[in-house]
Amino acid sequence: MSLVIAGARPIEILLVEDSVEEAEWTMGVLREGRVRNRIHWVEDGEEALAFLGRQGLHASAPRPDLILLDLCLPRLSGQEVLAAIKEHPQWKRIPVVIMTTSDDEKDILRAYDHHANCYVTKPIDMDKFMEAVRSIEDFWLTIVRLPAA
Repeated sequence: MSLVIAGARPIEILLVEDSVEEAEWTMGVLREGRVRNRIHWVEDGEEALAFLGRQGLHASAPRPDLILLDLCLPRLSGQEVLAAIKEHPQWKRIPVVIMTTSDDEKDILRAYDHHANCYVTKPIDMDKFMEAVRSIEDFWLTIVRLPAA
């Protein structure tokens, strides 16, 4: 059951994930969440930047309120996408949550050097993965005040 505040628009979430299975799990958990949201899913780094830049098929894309970004992506890595987001004047305030299987300290440091807002290592177990997504939702969509466009 989603929390709906009178007159409030849904939270726009951009999910950047190349794994169909993990994307479906994440979207399923977010759809069941307490906060009304709209999830937009892209499967690679170039498509993520096209979505943000409202290019091609994404010409009418909304500005995301939150980005959930995997690091291991085809075409452009998540680190490259993160760097592009945080260097762009209109995108740099969008919170970016890194969701990845990498627990390599170099990846963690590099993500924070590029101004990631948080870094979450995906559990391999599906139940733990769903729990992690719920925790992200609870924090970013119910506790934190997201920047206005």
